[in-house]
Amino acid sequence: MITVGVRELKQKTSQLIRQVREDGDEIQVTYRGEVVALILPARRLGDDQSRVQAWADLDRLAAEIGARWPAGVSAAEALAEGRR
Repeated sequence: MITVGVRELKQKTSQLIRQVREDGDEIQVTYRGEVVALILPARRLGDDQSRVQAWADLDRLAAEIGARWPAGVSAAEALAEGRR
């Protein structure tokens, strides 16, 4: 697994995405030494059942996030707060 800081990610985005696409590399993105994101290759889903399951998983995740989301806070507000 490759580890890069946010600044390096900004400078080498095309190169890093090419490595993910062509080599299947996984990249950890760090901010001040802490892993804050992962860049993983997208896997092609084999059949319709896999696609149905993937969407069901996303729906479950959305419901879980929605259940914990603070009342009266929009996604834009949460993002703005996270950038401060």
